[in-house]
Amino acid sequence: MGSAIAPSRQVTASILAGGRSRRMGSDKALATWQGVPLLQRVFATAQACCTDVFVVTPWPERYRTLLPRSVRWLVEPPTFAGPMAALALAMESAQTPWVLLLACDLPQLDETVLQRWIQALPDAGIARVPYHQNRWEPLCGFYRADGLPSLQAYLVRNGDRASFQQWLQVVGATPLAVDAAIAPMFHNCNSPDDLALN
Repeated sequence: MGSAIAPSRQVTASILAGGRSRRMGSDKALATWQGVPLLQRVFATAQACCTDVFVVTPWPERYRTLLPRSVRWLVEPPTFAGPMAALALAMESAQTPWVLLLACDLPQLDETVLQRWIQALPDAGIARVPYHQNRWEPLCGFYRADGLPSLQAYLVRNGDRASFQQWLQVVGATPLAVDAAIAPMFHNCNSPDDLALN
């Protein structure tokens, strides 16, 4: 059930839809969960939380019929540079203090939880990210747009060895607590078996 909180004007949601989907065997953004394409589900949740929503992808033409005209496309090169490079593009493009980064394959996102986290965002720091089972959940996290130089410098230094987990440790990300009620939000659909759980 949706909440009555108005979408935030201080956070830009950026949905990643540019992966290879190798384990799925077909474009997972188009795969359905309870009859709705994954990208469409995540977009609806993002739109409920943020007035400005980007979709970061090399292929906007694949998804135009799924999403409203209000969506803003960030077109990345089709070289599969990875989610950290996509985050850098989103941080560079956002006109808000914070960016909410979301993978397109998280069908159980809870807008009430996301809105609660949005309301508690501070005026400082680089990242606030859920921490669950001894690891960060970076593809459902909040990043301050002014942290872009730190991210860019890290990517230049580390190249192909760049790791979200490592960068979040380096910048001293603030962990968002995850309890048993929140944990299902991080079920991502990388394979047909993951989809079978819906």
